[in-house]
Amino acid sequence: MGEEGQVKVLKDSIERRSRVMMVVPLLRVVALFATATATIVMALNKEAHTFVVATVGNTPVKLTLTAKFQHNPANVMFVIANGVATLHSLLMLSLCFVSNKYDLKGLRSVTVATLDMMMIALVSGATTATVFMGELARHGNSHARWNKICNNFERYCNQGSGAIAASYIGILFLMIVFVVNIFRREQLNTIRNSMCA
Repeated sequence: MGEEGQVKVLKDSIERRSRVMMVVPLLRVVALFATATATIVMALNKEAHTFVVATVGNTPVKLTLTAKFQHNPANVMFVIANGVATLHSLLMLSLCFVSNKYDLKGLRSVTVATLDMMMIALVSGATTATVFMGELARHGNSHARWNKICNNFERYCNQGSGAIAASYIGILFLMIVFVVNIFRREQLNTIRNSMCA
């Protein structure tokens, strides 16, 4: 390949890279908002109901039950994992705008890809555990004699479902960012190899 061909390949790759570089921060912003929404919605998830459990004479005996996200370890892990993913997205967004002069032999892109995969695994695991507990809350388990609670705490369950949906949207966009970064890294390696040949 002549010198003109190499220059054309280099210009084309720079143009493609700049387009991809604009897409990745936008995807990260969407992932940031989704994980932040999941964190806030679940952290504010609380509902209380007062039930009459007995009547002594003419006086009813009332019991107030409260459903909070803190009562379930899976929900606590969900809030922590989505909070960490939100902070991760903020950190990666700040790295998007720092120039490449701090990149030591491609170490930054490998580190970012590794951290992205760790966040996907963390949020996915926490969300799956919360979905399992939500299923028990909605339908119970007659074999273990666990009663469903969503018939009494409907708003609590619906708010939890919304947080789970937001978390899955965040996972989806984190996965898209990861795939785009992997393809971008592969394209850069192909360009470097063609320039060396």
